[in-house]
Amino acid sequence: MKRLTGVFLLLIGFVISSKGQQTIGTYLGDESALYAATKQVNQFFRRFNSEEDLKGNRIYKGSKHFRNPKTRRKYLKVLFDNETSQINADAKNGFIAQVTNGASPFFLDFHGGEWFAEVRTKFLYHGKEETAILFMELQEEKVGSKWVIKNVYFEPFVKLFEKEKENKEKFLHPLSHELAFMNLQRIFSDKSEVEEYTANDFRPDHLSLFLFEIKRSSLEFKSVTDLTFHFFQADNWYFELKEFNRSGYNTGWLIANLVKANEQEKDLLRKYIYFENR
Repeated sequence: MKRLTGVFLLLIGFVISSKGQQTIGTYLGDESALYAATKQVNQFFRRFNSEEDLKGNRIYKGSKHFRNPKTRRKYLKVLFDNETSQINADAKNGFIAQVTNGASPFFLDFHGGEWFAEVRTKFLYHGKEETAILFMELQEEKVGSKWVIKNVYFEPFVKLFEKEKENKEKFLHPLSHELAFMNLQRIFSDKSEVEEYTANDFRPDHLSLFLFEIKRSSLEFKSVTDLTFHFFQADNWYFELKEFNRSGYNTGWLIANLVKANEQEKDLLRKYIYFENR
């Protein structure tokens, strides 16, 4: 999914006018829109932290511009989707103020965890096209890191186990052991309700089922249709990163959603994103 690495050029010269609108410097001529786009996720990280200047040059530790709070505040304003997203202005300003706070600023850390990718894909499942949502996380290795599949949401599996409930109505008699569990024959003769006889804390492992179906060629990958990144790194904040392909300067990888959330609320958000409480 967005196992994106590499360098492209992001925003180039902009000025916040007295009316609060941003304009891109004209010294690049017709190339200014090209430079304005946040073309890569890695570039978003650098712009967020003020580790790359307006011309796309890296800013390294030791430079007076490295992670400069004033510069960061400018960059952050244009790292939001300012055309279609309905992000509250007070929330946006509060977020920018917190992450650029001189006493305790916050910087995104590519290897810091607390962010993951949601990849919507198309698969052929028994000849029918289905949507599978893969949740990807970075896994740190002895040398470097790699993206791994952490979880999957696949509607056919949900329907397969939709009768599952904690207070199960069907059960094996507590004296079944005296019958050498011969009543298991009755359980397995009705496949549609076999999960009724599992423990209350049973939860189907969709990822294992998904890999099993792939291994036996019942699932065939077709394409990636959408990609979203979820960030939980900042204290008391969650934001969503998406790619916007459109003309103009407010394009590329931008913050599409911003929510003020404490740790408990973040846990609820994670469960919602993972389809655990829908």
